Amino acid sequence: RHRDRHAEQSHHGRRREDSDQEEPRGTLVPLLDGHQVVVAADPESQLVLGLRDALRRAGATVTDDATADAAMLQVVSERWGETPISIDQFGRSQEFTLRYAVIFRLQRADGTDLVPQQAIELSRDYISVPTRSAGTEGEREILARELRREMLSGGLRRVDAVSRLSQAEGATP
Repeated sequence: RHRDRHAEQSHHGRRREDSDQEEPRGTLVPLLDGHQVVVAADPESQLVLGLRDALRRAGATVTDDATADAAMLQVVSERWGETPISIDQFGRSQEFTLRYAVIFRLQRADGTDLVPQQAIELSRDYISVPTRSAGTEGEREILARELRREMLSGGLRRVDAVSRLSQAEGATP
């Protein structure tokens, strides 16, 4: 069993609670359709691999050539953390919060910000009974996969919102 607690935090420090709504199907990031995008981050990161795939599906050409005339999606930081939030009568941790925070930005080919640097933080609480350690790591890994998937969707939603606004104003990446 686990409790969901989602919070997104912008670069201004405001928090908003997020719901478990499914991502709408359709083309995200229409402004990047047909343009080159460089994803600057750890190439082994599961989040980065997901971002590359999602951008390709959206019609962008993902390249590793940082010298190309391309927009740059930069994952500045990707951090995981786990904090005990309750203990049993013997002082053993039994409930934890798993946190996942990413700082990113998207720049146009000319170096100006399309999506200014900002952070998204997600967290989930889960129970780990100290006397029953079997299966605990499996639950944590399932939650980590869910958080990674939600982080990908949250980041793409932010890029999508800005790209739709820019497209309405006639800007290009």
